[in-house]
Amino acid sequence: MSKPTMPSDSPKHLPNSNNDATLLAHEARGTIMPNTGLGTINPPIYRASTLTFDSLDTLARTYPALRAQGRSGYGRSGSDSVWAFEDMLGKLDHADGAVCLESGLAAATITLTAFVNTGDHILMTDSVYGPVRTFCDEYLARFGVETSYYDPLIGPQELAAIIRPNTKLLYMEAPGSLTFEVQDVVALAKVAREAGVVSAIDNTWATPLFFKPLDHGVDVSVQAGTKYIVGHSDAMLGVVAAKGDTLLALRKQAYLIGHRIAPDEAALALRGLRTMDVRLRHHHQAGLDMASWFEQRPEVAAVLHPGLPSHPQHEIFNQLFEGCSGLFSVLLQPGTSREQVAAFVETLTLFSMGYSWGGFESLVVPQYPEQSRSATPWPPSLELSGPMLRFHIGLEALEDLKADLECAFKALAEAS
Repeated sequence: MSKPTMPSDSPKHLPNSNNDATLLAHEARGTIMPNTGLGTINPPIYRASTLTFDSLDTLARTYPALRAQGRSGYGRSGSDSVWAFEDMLGKLDHADGAVCLESGLAAATITLTAFVNTGDHILMTDSVYGPVRTFCDEYLARFGVETSYYDPLIGPQELAAIIRPNTKLLYMEAPGSLTFEVQDVVALAKVAREAGVVSAIDNTWATPLFFKPLDHGVDVSVQAGTKYIVGHSDAMLGVVAAKGDTLLALRKQAYLIGHRIAPDEAALALRGLRTMDVRLRHHHQAGLDMASWFEQRPEVAAVLHPGLPSHPQHEIFNQLFEGCSGLFSVLLQPGTSREQVAAFVETLTLFSMGYSWGGFESLVVPQYPEQSRSATPWPPSLELSGPMLRFHIGLEALEDLKADLECAFKALAEAS
């Protein structure tokens, strides 16, 4: 009996195109089934803990080749389902490959631990995703790794001045979590490279469709694939993409610690990738429309969305990014009470209250950035001292979302 044909890294039907939408639709496709001549659109799901070798020669030849790629001949390093997805992500990020993990936090922690040892120093943006800060302060510190938090709007000369001889990693996030500052990624990555420091960025907000960090001098692109890659709020996923020895270091660290996604999650993520270009373009336009609508509301003090002309780093955002996602924050007027916030969010029917984002559904959740800042104060002025709500604009009709918000603002006013 002939053996099944494994998924190909470069399907014959893949057009010679540099367009990401085409890549998402045609990369990692199915294969011709044995003895039928029939093919499948999607690759099969290979659930495997044990990977077998048909001869001693195959084992002797294949195992070293896999190890050279940072992989192994055992299921803990993945199977064809996972590897096909990783290779596709690598191409999307203009990297040599990617490593897929169980969550966005796992992607961040693998990056943080792959390049530091006891006595080393990390420079971390003060606007970083909260659980990453907790990992640095409560886990890495136990092993003698020091983390310093810097102003997310730091300039290249200021950054150069705080790099130490033992600084090993610069970690960025653009836009920053909750407060959406846009860092000067190109300039900061250049400073890190000249100092021999590995640079990494959390690129979850934009995804590689709207920003490709490696094309701008960054060494590691980190994503919570749970968000826009999966896109359907039904799977957890983290991704790191890199080139050369940096990629091998990430793969080795993931293997040593035992991080790996299951093939079923890889299949769900691959399904999400197929439509990510279309979904993100909707999120882009819908998010901008809703952010502009919020700016006109008297109850709102400010909208933190880098795609708006009112954003302080709008110009640098336009230089770096190809588009926006659907996530932004709204600051209500100072003096808005907790009871008013509760009336607002509990009146909403189309916006669920939840901490994730990136799916098809709209979300809202109160946020408290002042509780995590240590290098830069928040709020930066009394005019921005009102309660913060973070919104994710999903795929619903905008007129319905606005009508829902109108009712919520009415409830806010009545609760005053």
